[in-house]
Amino acid sequence: MSASPHFHEKLTLVLKALSMSRGRLAAELAVDKSLVGRWASGVVSPSAHNLENLTRVVSQRCTGFTMLDWDRDMSGLAAFLGVAAPANGHDASAEAGDALPMPVLQMARLTTERRGATYEGFWRTTRPSVMMPGRFFHDHGMIRRASNGLLSFKVGGAGLLFDGWLLPAEGQLFAILFDTVGQTPIFVIWNGVPLSKASFLDGIVMAAALNAARTPSAYPIVMERLGDLTGDREADDAKCAELLARDPLAPEGSISDELRHHLIRDVGPAAAAAGIGDMFLLAPITSTLSRGETIGGRLVG
Repeated sequence: MSASPHFHEKLTLVLKALSMSRGRLAAELAVDKSLVGRWASGVVSPSAHNLENLTRVVSQRCTGFTMLDWDRDMSGLAAFLGVAAPANGHDASAEAGDALPMPVLQMARLTTERRGATYEGFWRTTRPSVMMPGRFFHDHGMIRRASNGLLSFKVGGAGLLFDGWLLPAEGQLFAILFDTVGQTPIFVIWNGVPLSKASFLDGIVMAAALNAARTPSAYPIVMERLGDLTGDREADDAKCAELLARDPLAPEGSISDELRHHLIRDVGPAAAAAGIGDMFLLAPITSTLSRGETIGGRLVG
C-alpha cells in the first residue's frame, strides 16, 4: 500500500494531534529523524513497511486508527482525531503571521497582491558549495501564492528541502525558509525586477553550513525561471515533486565562467585594498544579474 495523496500534511496533523515530535516518532520507528522530516515535508513517502509501522504507533495512541484512515481527506482526518482542520491544507497556527511583525506582513501582502504573479513559477537556483570547494548546487522548486496572501517558496533536491515564504518589499524579496534536514532557518535577500515577469534573480543566502560545526555562512546565489505555473494545483504540485527529486549537485564544468565569477567572490580588507573585491559580501543593484520580461517576452530588462 502506497502513501495517500497529501500524506505529508496528514502526518503533520497526526503528530500535532498526538503531541508527538518527529524525533519521538523516529525513535519509536527506529529510523533516522531526517527520514521522518522528509516524510513530513513531502519530499518522499514512507515505504509500505514503514507506513505499516507508523500506523501501528498511531493506533497505540488513537484507538481505532487503521491504514484506511490515511485515505481520509484532511477534514475527515481532523474530525476523527478530534482536532480542528487546517485551513486549505495548511495549519493556520503555523502560518507566517504568527511569527512576523504585522507591518512586515501587511507590506508583503499588499506587494504580493500587486506583484506576486511576477515571481510565481518553477525555478532553479545555483549556489556554491560551502563543504565542497569549487562545486555548485542547483535547488529546484516552486513559488506560488498561498491562501494567506503570501508567496509560498519551496526548493530542494534529492532529500533536501527548503520550505517557507517569499516576502516582496521595496524592490527586493526576503525569503524565510526552513531546512528540513539541517533543522535550521535559512534567509535569502533577492534583488527584485521592475518588469511583469521575473526570469532571473540574484541575491545573498545566509545559513548554517551542514558541517559538524554548523558554521554560519553567507554567499551569493542566483535563481532562474524554468517554467510557468499551469493554474492546476495538482498538476503543479506533481511538477514540483518531480523537480524536488532531481540531483542537486551540478556536473563539473557546467557552470559558466561569468556565473562562477559572480558566485565566488574575493572579499575582505585585502581584496578591497587591492581593488579586486569588496570589503563585505554585497549584491549591489549596479551589478545585479536579476532581470525580468514583459508578458510575451517582447521587452527584457
